[in-house]
Amino acid sequence: MPKTTVDTLALADALRPALLQVGRELRREARALGASPEQVALLVSIKYAPGIGLRELAARERVSPPAMTKHVDRLERDGLVERRPSEEDRRRVGVTLTDEGQRLLRRVRSRRTAWLAQRLAELDESEQAALESAVGPLTHLLREDERR
Repeated sequence: MPKTTVDTLALADALRPALLQVGRELRREARALGASPEQVALLVSIKYAPGIGLRELAARERVSPPAMTKHVDRLERDGLVERRPSEEDRRRVGVTLTDEGQRLLRRVRSRRTAWLAQRLAELDESEQAALESAVGPLTHLLREDERR
């Protein structure tokens, strides 16, 4: 089988606007529920690392600890997260989702999935198959980015 050469720069240039638009539309779906994209991102980070400290959360999200404190203060005020003392070290405080924070994430996920499913249903079978086969490589691409 002959090896083909893909012009990665051209592929990136063609793929970027489509991915940006999909991301923009998915963020709109969260906003329709009253959640900002930043809030949703923080809630997801907290969901997958319950009890995470503010410094670690700030590092993961690439913001300063004082800025993260303000974000978490707002989430706490809105009843979406709560601060809890660490079981191992009482001086350390971790952040966890409240039941309302969990519910908001489920609603955001459901709304985003419904939006995407509706758009996918408008594609023909070969287009759907092409996107299905792209899920693995796109997921791999994102995992590579997270390691940096």
